[in-house]
Amino acid sequence: MDKRIIVAIDGPAGAGKSTVAKAVAERMGFLHVDSGAMYRAVALWAVENNIDPGDDHKLVPLAESAEIALTGGRVLLNGRDVSTEIRTPEVSQAASKVSTIPGVRRELVMKQQEYALQASVVMEGRDIGTVVYPRAQVKIYLDASPEVRARRRVEETGGDYAQVLRAIRERDDRDATRADSPLRQAEDAVYLDTSDLDEEEVIAAVLRIVRERTSNGRGVTS
Repeated sequence: MDKRIIVAIDGPAGAGKSTVAKAVAERMGFLHVDSGAMYRAVALWAVENNIDPGDDHKLVPLAESAEIALTGGRVLLNGRDVSTEIRTPEVSQAASKVSTIPGVRRELVMKQQEYALQASVVMEGRDIGTVVYPRAQVKIYLDASPEVRARRRVEETGGDYAQVLRAIRERDDRDATRADSPLRQAEDAVYLDTSDLDEEEVIAAVLRIVRERTSNGRGVTS
């Protein structure tokens, strides 16, 4: 019998979701799915074709036709490796607009849900436990203060702290107030504030939660 586990990790920008989800997936032998990378891939395609990332009439068909594959830590868009291109500041900004379009979200949610049909997954994003996998066996909400998240982002990618902090606060507001799938903690999610934890401590805490929630066969779907 094929038994699969879904670990949904949500939280605001800069909370460390990608790093933690990837590490947890590797240690558990699960598939890692970065939902944000999918929005970035659509945003990249829009940028490359000079399409306004806020134009829902053009972005929805783009999302529908995009062939996005997440494999071996790489992001493929229509067969092309775009792992590096989707991380540029321009694409990041475009992705924050693309992700607010309801039609785009609906299309990518369907693509995301397909991954859980293949294997046990660790998926991270902003609406995984509330919209994509509301019946996930393990739900975790990673958080940290805006100041801590801004400092981490500057340490990782550089930039001016004040500008990064302002951008994070603006992104938090957009994510929390958008009409479709706003960022919020699922009622049955475990809240984990990472402000005073280092990377390994966060990974260890998440692994402990996953094992507690799935021990003795509990939380396993077939």
